[in-house]
Amino acid sequence: MTEGRVHYTECPACRSRQINPLFRATDYTVSKEEFVVWHCSACSLRFTQDVPDEAHIGPYYKSEEYISHTNTSKGLVNRLYQRVRRVTLRQKVGMVNAATGKTQGRALDVGCGTGAFLNALRAAGWKVLGLEPDADARRMAISDYQLEVQEPDRLFSLVPGSFDLITLWHVLEHVHDLHRYLEQLKTLLAKEGKLVIAVPNYTSGDADTYGRNWAAYDVPRHLYHFSPASMRGLLQQHGLRLVAMRPMWFDSFYISLLSSRYRFGRTRWIGAALAGLRSNARALMNRERCSSVTYIIEKA
Repeated sequence: MTEGRVHYTECPACRSRQINPLFRATDYTVSKEEFVVWHCSACSLRFTQDVPDEAHIGPYYKSEEYISHTNTSKGLVNRLYQRVRRVTLRQKVGMVNAATGKTQGRALDVGCGTGAFLNALRAAGWKVLGLEPDADARRMAISDYQLEVQEPDRLFSLVPGSFDLITLWHVLEHVHDLHRYLEQLKTLLAKEGKLVIAVPNYTSGDADTYGRNWAAYDVPRHLYHFSPASMRGLLQQHGLRLVAMRPMWFDSFYISLLSSRYRFGRTRWIGAALAGLRSNARALMNRERCSSVTYIIEKA
């Protein structure tokens, strides 16, 4: 491993050595550096090669463009994101209530950002705890919503079996120690608890449209790029069972807007909207092709 970088000689998910470079992708958000995305022929995971390690990744998150860690409304795309988020928060609460069969219980949100989902979940009747690596986002969650939010290392000292619900909304793709995290998440689940993981899906129609400029590659912050097949294999390794998959319909539009700007230097609104519509139309026939997928999981 180059100092400060992680170089994989085997697939970080299935540990196969059937890995090869695929294309170069640009960090459009912060550094403008290029990183190489590799592909595993065995499990179909894609991953970013030579990513900054945990000690050096922090500066790559420091941008108002990285809006999961801010509440910025600068720019039309960000304003649209904030409006759509209010709708999706209600949908997410409904989804997890249906998945767990509960309207109250103990919930953990890993990578809670500025706390919007946790706040909505608490308002719906749940007892909540958040974990968040970014100090600024933690402060915002505490000051804006008076939430209990702690540093992510707290994950490994929580009481086993103590959560009816654990959520990771676009978080797993950021976790360096992938297998240790999944094992601990399983440990923390109550017997009938549900683990809910949402990640981008590189087999989606919008990913096909924009290729290396697809915004959800988001190198180097996204360490892994999941397909439904790679996610199934990863869960099986850890004694976890996939219960259901739920599409995230709005993501195709938001990602297409960003991808359009990355490819052309400015947002082509009509073209991006059409790309999002085409992606969702394809996913209506096969939800495994949705831009982002939410996986509902339980212990096997």
